[in-house]
Amino acid sequence: MRFRREPLFLARQSYRRRRLEDAARLLPMLGVFLFLLPLLATDIGTAAQGLYLFTAWFGLIVATAVIARGLTRRPDISYDPDSNHSPTLSDAPSTSAKRREGRD
Repeated sequence: MRFRREPLFLARQSYRRRRLEDAARLLPMLGVFLFLLPLLATDIGTAAQGLYLFTAWFGLIVATAVIARGLTRRPDISYDPDSNHSPTLSDAPSTSAKRREGRD
């Protein structure tokens, strides 16, 4: 007797959100690495190191803004307590469908 296994893959939207969360966790470590990197290069002048630090700082700000924007998006999930299965992204009705049915 064979049991049918559920697929090992996650929904695309939740997978992307988890990868963004992972990137947000790794971003401070990347920042420390980028800020300590000029200490290894002793043959570069002070002005070039300062320019590098401000460029790295600006790049971290942009990366943080991109990740934060991706994390603030909410998935369209609705929960119907009358149903027998858990909600998924594909089960979520749109707001216009709710209005047509009279549920608001």
